[in-house]
Amino acid sequence: MTETQTPNLAPVLIQLFKGVVYADQHPRLWQALLELQAAVRDYIRILGLTLYFDETEGYAFLRQQDTETDDEDSPDTPRLVAKRTLTYPVSLLLALLRKRLAEQDATGGDSRVVLERAQVVEMMRVFMPEHSNEAKTIDQINIAINKVIEYGFLRTLKQQDDMLEIRRILKAFVDAQWLGELDTKLKTYTVLTEVNDA
Repeated sequence: MTETQTPNLAPVLIQLFKGVVYADQHPRLWQALLELQAAVRDYIRILGLTLYFDETEGYAFLRQQDTETDDEDSPDTPRLVAKRTLTYPVSLLLALLRKRLAEQDATGGDSRVVLERAQVVEMMRVFMPEHSNEAKTIDQINIAINKVIEYGFLRTLKQQDDMLEIRRILKAFVDAQWLGELDTKLKTYTVLTEVNDA
């Protein structure tokens, strides 16, 4: 690596440690990452991290290296990237958004998927436990939407707070196996609900 490239490494690493690098949001850092990908991988490897890099979709982020044990208390494998336990509404929303992305990809249309907040609420209401208080259900759904925005899988459009774009990075976190497992749980839940209502 030449000395002219070295200064570019620090900003790229800093942004990766802060979160996701998007090609459309960070064009200069993205270009630097393209050029310094090998150096970034070498640097983060010592910290037990790997680089997840999707040039086609235009995003990159850091992941904890897979280890033989997932024991977070093990002194040999401290975690830099925290694991998050997801609530049912957040898991449900991620699955529904991922399915919507898959449907969009299958039609070969626009790669962007933008939904109104009201559409997202309606998508989720079908699978939410019924409450006598409808407002409580809507509140739970909106909390889940805001959490997914915080995680970076949804973003609000500028000057259109009621419009939400599904970030394609969701594909890296919600794979077919995860979707299949959740789909099985949802079917079980639907059957149990129908039995209880009968």
